[in-house]
Amino acid sequence: MSTLPTRVLVTGFEPFDGEHANPSWEAARRVAQHPPPGTNVTAVQISCVFGAAIDELRDAIEAQSPELVLCIGQAGGRPDLTVERVAINVDDARIPDNAGRQPVDEPVVQAGPAAYFSSLPVKACVAAARKAGVPASVSQTAGTFVCNHLFYGLAHLIATQHPGIRGGFVHVPYVPAQVAHRAVPSMAADDIATGLRAILVAARDTVTDIRETGGATH
Repeated sequence: MSTLPTRVLVTGFEPFDGEHANPSWEAARRVAQHPPPGTNVTAVQISCVFGAAIDELRDAIEAQSPELVLCIGQAGGRPDLTVERVAINVDDARIPDNAGRQPVDEPVVQAGPAAYFSSLPVKACVAAARKAGVPASVSQTAGTFVCNHLFYGLAHLIATQHPGIRGGFVHVPYVPAQVAHRAVPSMAADDIATGLRAILVAARDTVTDIRETGGATH
């Protein structure tokens, strides 16, 4: 008897802050078009808007009933795929979101926990991406903009409404077209997608995370 494919939801953001593309969505689309074996992947674009982002994620989870959720966001300036370890319960926006909202020191969820750890095996995910030839590392901060907002929202949904789901967040670099006129790290969308496919397989198949160095001094 064959095993049914793992139902996977991947999300990427719409462009923001004056950009014409968002590598998180470009990569998410590619992963859904060519999913890793043993997975059935649906990609959903999320608005870069506080509040609405979590609402859209909730709707997608209810519509797709995934077993695994991987949210993806742009981290301009980072040189590699960064698998996020922790989401914190604070919105503190350096710039306005796409609806002009700019919360300062507000909770993502009123009376929610201070933080949630990813329910994915973050170090195994990093190792898998590297084995696939894509630079990757553990990140200790998802920021305080809409990416962290969505990551925290995902973790809270899992903790309070969908305990059978596992999920986490990965930040990805700019794509080359975004940095053609500035000296900032970038990565091709196809390479990002290759790393994400490896991360999904590791997240699906790894029960206990590996123990290896992945910390940071600051």
